[in-house]
Amino acid sequence: MSAAGRAPGAVDSGGALKDEVRARVEAASARILGVSHALHAAPEVAWREHRSAELIVAALEEAGLTVETGSAGLPTAFVATVGAGPRTAAVIAEYDALAGLGHACGHNIISAAAVGAAIALAPVADDLGLTVKVIGTPAEEGGGGKIVMLERGVFEGVDLAMMVHPGPDDAAWARPRAVAHFDVEYTGVESHASAYPQLGVNAADAFTVAQTAIGLLRQQLPDGVRVHGIVREAGTAPNAIPAMALGSWYVRADDLEQLDALFPRVAACFEAGALATGCTMRLEETSGRYAEFRNDAPLLGAFAENAAALGRDMDLAEKKPAGMNTASTDMGNVSRLVRSIHPYLGIDSAPAVNHQAAFAAASATPAADRAALDGAILMAQTIIDDALAHLPARAIDGASTSTSTTSVPNSEEQSA
Repeated sequence: MSAAGRAPGAVDSGGALKDEVRARVEAASARILGVSHALHAAPEVAWREHRSAELIVAALEEAGLTVETGSAGLPTAFVATVGAGPRTAAVIAEYDALAGLGHACGHNIISAAAVGAAIALAPVADDLGLTVKVIGTPAEEGGGGKIVMLERGVFEGVDLAMMVHPGPDDAAWARPRAVAHFDVEYTGVESHASAYPQLGVNAADAFTVAQTAIGLLRQQLPDGVRVHGIVREAGTAPNAIPAMALGSWYVRADDLEQLDALFPRVAACFEAGALATGCTMRLEETSGRYAEFRNDAPLLGAFAENAAALGRDMDLAEKKPAGMNTASTDMGNVSRLVRSIHPYLGIDSAPAVNHQAAFAAASATPAADRAALDGAILMAQTIIDDALAHLPARAIDGASTSTSTTSVPNSEEQSA
């Protein structure tokens, strides 16, 4: 159905449409925030987000979208679609939580904003020549659901993709970095730690050697490269030499090319632990490598201009950094193939920051609710800007196809 009595295939120059989507989000605020609060109250970790995915799917179906579940063969992935236009705009939902910390990265807000953007755009998608998709992507917090979905063709034909991410402050430019996730397991020989220590091969000691080697390596690593992890298991009794030790580690770098060059040096530190102790070692990457994020400058300029109208300063001119820009996301892999943005919306959480328990608490406050609604409005409005820029002039009621967007300095080139 055409919005506000508009003739099929005819749209205005954008202002009225933007007002409409904003009003539609505000009118549906209880439904949108219900998604956020329900996800927050029942967090589920990567690959196990069954109730979370079902909740979001139900909200999208209620909004009139057609939903395919189990997308790419992943039980907790989905693709919801409305409209049948020649250009496809994708809004990304993430909904996995952190083990032991719940929604300390605010993925409940991300999903609620995605649902809200779909509600806002559904009545006008065909008028804008759009197919709008909400793509539900599991396991962002280690697992790389988007990478699997890319490899299996879910993003084929998508012209642009976007999501918003909560943080302590507003920031337009996303600079997440490349990362490799991997597990290391050492296997030794158990023995009595006092009576027969000479018969043991200490798997816990292998991690001590490896972590010492990594500490020394850091002096020779480029600025900003991160190597961090945890030892998850390393023995069960203080009087028994551990025969097994298991850890999970990350290596982050500026981009995939730098990561590929540095990863063998880090792996050698773990090999040193095995060599020094006599253990055997298994190193296994637990997901595809996350790529660095590449911003699409025109989309980001439109988003920032729309955000200013809501009173949010995205600070494009200074490329205001976000603390999360030394983090990583599998949305980076999407951005290497599809025009993408990943701006941050502040939830007034300071001094709490992402991946802290206090940030999880802040993700269900009035400020977090406002971020979810603003995110829905801003993504819908930015998709409208892009759609109008690609519509033929005859489809726009008395307006040119050009749209006004904020100038973005030092625009990043998008790879094809």
